[in-house]
Amino acid sequence: MSEDSLVSKRPMYIAMEGPIGVGKTTLTNLLAEHLHARTVYEQFEENPFLRRFYEDRKSVAFQTQLFFLLCRFKQQQSIRQQDLFEQNIVSDYLFNKDRIFACINLDGDELMLYDRIFDIMSPRLTRPDLVVYLTAPLEVLLSRIKKRGREYEQSIEPDYLSTLSTAYQQFFAHFDSVPVLKIDTTHIDIVSNLEDRASVMEQVLSAVRGNQSIGAAKEGAQVSANTPSSLFT
Repeated sequence: MSEDSLVSKRPMYIAMEGPIGVGKTTLTNLLAEHLHARTVYEQFEENPFLRRFYEDRKSVAFQTQLFFLLCRFKQQQSIRQQDLFEQNIVSDYLFNKDRIFACINLDGDELMLYDRIFDIMSPRLTRPDLVVYLTAPLEVLLSRIKKRGREYEQSIEPDYLSTLSTAYQQFFAHFDSVPVLKIDTTHIDIVSNLEDRASVMEQVLSAVRGNQSIGAAKEGAQVSANTPSSLFT
């Protein structure tokens, strides 16, 4: 199928998600090129606390998280105010995922304050038309992080990454605000393997068109039930 059947309709907003190292930005770039879409990236390199966070998470966890929350909110506001009516948008993150990290890294009064700020911000944002949730086992994530060579990421502890992956699974088990397409990237190489790339692209485009059933019973794709949770509300 050609991209024309998607692009000719109203502009679409697609968000990538998944743990660190899973390939969100790579797929964002490829899909945006395919759709001639605007890209929205996490501004992790601008966070002045991030390097210290990976060295000693507790010492600057709140500062790190609040910086990300404010940056993401500002980016998402620009989507709502301008671009969504003009062109397709592909983002390498979902705003709601900010709370995944907050629940892992904050506690007590810091988490309570964070939640108050988050609850004020989140209703004012535009929801994506589709979230693509990418997964991979821990050893694959660690290998990809090492391969891409971001210096500050090399100190990420395997236990922290494992906790984060589990938190993502729990989050998407209680999330149905928008359709979710789940793709296991363990044996996929969308950079070098053209067949893998074409297959993933078609899954995403079919999901957006509505030609693919996105249900919990279907392998490779899911929409989860949104039941209340003490962590993910």
